[in-house]
Amino acid sequence: MRIGYGLNLEQTQKLIMTPELRQAIAVLQLSALELSGYVEQQMLENPLLDVIDDSADKSADHTQEDSPAQEKNEGAEEGPWDMNWEEYFQHQEERISKEYDPDAGQSTRFEPFLAAGPSLQEHLLEQIHIQKVPMSQKLLEYIVGNLDDNGYLTLSLEEIGKQLQLPLEEVEKGLAVIQGLDPLGVGARSLEECLLLQLPLLADYPPELPEFLKYLEDLAAGRLQRIAAQLKITPSQVQDMADLIRTLDPKPGRSFAGTGEVRYIVPDVVVEEVEGEYIILVNDVTVPRLGINQVYRKALSQNNESEIRKFVEQKLNAAAWLIRSIEQRRLTLYKVADAIIRRQEEFLRRGIRCLKPLNLKDIAEEIGVHESTVSRATANKYIQTPRGIFEFKFFFATGLGSEQGMATEGIKQALKEIIAAEDPKSPYSDQKLSEILKEKNMEISRRTVAKYRDELGIPSTALRKRY
Repeated sequence: MRIGYGLNLEQTQKLIMTPELRQAIAVLQLSALELSGYVEQQMLENPLLDVIDDSADKSADHTQEDSPAQEKNEGAEEGPWDMNWEEYFQHQEERISKEYDPDAGQSTRFEPFLAAGPSLQEHLLEQIHIQKVPMSQKLLEYIVGNLDDNGYLTLSLEEIGKQLQLPLEEVEKGLAVIQGLDPLGVGARSLEECLLLQLPLLADYPPELPEFLKYLEDLAAGRLQRIAAQLKITPSQVQDMADLIRTLDPKPGRSFAGTGEVRYIVPDVVVEEVEGEYIILVNDVTVPRLGINQVYRKALSQNNESEIRKFVEQKLNAAAWLIRSIEQRRLTLYKVADAIIRRQEEFLRRGIRCLKPLNLKDIAEEIGVHESTVSRATANKYIQTPRGIFEFKFFFATGLGSEQGMATEGIKQALKEIIAAEDPKSPYSDQKLSEILKEKNMEISRRTVAKYRDELGIPSTALRKRY
């Protein structure tokens, strides 16, 4: 084989991921709250970005074409320098609000402030200090400090005594004090002890109930006959005591504020029904409306090639792409939501039984984008409808090969309704449920019924039976 150098000419295609394209993809994936934080971060890094105060604008009926930063759905390759910046600056100059006066018609608003309740530890320590328990405060505070978020003690009494160098008897007395505080059940070392501490909350409970708590594992496994034989009572009485136990709280500390931050769902899209038609609104009220800072107008209009102009050009390019990426996100969200609502209109009108099978490819083909774009636009986002708030992925339900093409969520709903209407003394088996669903044109196997039942948290036939 002869080895040598050669010169060849060939034509290839490459996909180059530009920084602007990466930014547009990142912005598309953000939820409303995440986008608000991202915009605030970009404003700190880019001095050309400014917030437009729409409340100061008296003419609120601007159309989409009023802002040159908004996309026209076409010319996707045009850059920020194709915009008429002189017209843009003039447009913004007209919208400059008056100087801010903090005392001019301003009133205190309390909507943004949320009251945080006391934590479990704070609640218990307050009771200890008020009651002035004649015992070592250090011991009581140490026990409280070692309770988890559910109210259970995470250390053994021996470990506590060793750490504080106290006798075991004193530690036991301290734990008894904690277990007598509100809420009942805190300081327990097991589920059985937690429920036992809460028995005073039950009026006229059966005398066998404290002993019954020793058979919680058998109860969970559905071995009611064994429990009845051990306690010498009937299976019906076992079920009655189980019903009493279910009224108690196995995690008494969870009703208090924990260490984790409470997160609220902010829908990215809102769907409202107006005169029989569904109107789609992209919820971007939390995202500041961006514009270009007027201070840099003179720097931009300079003709020399100074370092200042280069800096302004670089930041202007980044600002324009960010504004455009946000608008592109809004338009994509609207198109995706509109396509989903038109396909799932029967669900909005009649309920979950009418939810149709849907996948990303269906929506992508309808709005003319790639499946990955639909996936990014719907990831970790919520939509508020007259039926409630759902994740976008809820509407992309898989279906089975039935004649009606019903989605799995509709089959689960039908399964719940059938089980809710069954005779509790003779509940349906999974095979019987499969046959009933088949009569309703939902042909699924017994194993699939068992799988859906487990996903719905519905117990088996033996556990559902009432004596």
